[in-house]
Amino acid sequence: MRHRAETSPVRTYAQYCPIVRAVEVLGDRWTLLIVRDMLVGASRFNELSRGLPGLSRALLSRRLRQLTTAGLVQRTGDGYTLTQAGEALRPLVFSLADWGARYAFGDPRAEELDPEVLMWWMHGRVDTSGLDKRANIEVRISDRQRTFWLVVEPGDASICYTDPGLEVDAVLASDLATLYRMWEGEFELLDAVRAGTIELTGQRWVVRGLPDWLRLSPVAEYVRAARV
Repeated sequence: MRHRAETSPVRTYAQYCPIVRAVEVLGDRWTLLIVRDMLVGASRFNELSRGLPGLSRALLSRRLRQLTTAGLVQRTGDGYTLTQAGEALRPLVFSLADWGARYAFGDPRAEELDPEVLMWWMHGRVDTSGLDKRANIEVRISDRQRTFWLVVEPGDASICYTDPGLEVDAVLASDLATLYRMWEGEFELLDAVRAGTIELTGQRWVVRGLPDWLRLSPVAEYVRAARV
């Protein structure tokens, strides 16, 4: 005899309160991080997966279905977009960034430092509007013995995990923790270059331009404010 698979009932806190209802929608593991990434521009499944490598693709699919059912996300022709209810989470998510920067953000832990995630984040935050030609920036992560290539050109930025075969216009080099701390806004790129903790060498127009092209993490302003 074939038996119908049992489905687990949706667990609730059994309290009539708007905070409880919000936690029931947003409290599952990874959910707020998916919303975070969508708030800063991720819209395709693979983009979300690349930015959250600890999240399996199966669980990502399940969380997106849950967010769609809850009315926070909707499918588009080639991906996903936040609904009005999802976009309304922006103040909440960045208030968490502010609180976290002030009260919960210390030195980076080893398990938090993933070079491929950092490069993926960085390439998505390059302002290419002022570029009139291509620049190939070699990024050397000394303590991991890893090299990446950040290729920026008018209207586009990409990250290469193997040598793209282009002439290198500049080299950015440091250990991974220092690059993460710069990215998160703990200090400015130029200050780290002057202090010698980050090396930036190459063609002058690239060396001078990169600190302006690289807009840093969306939470960098909160980290800076907390440091002050």
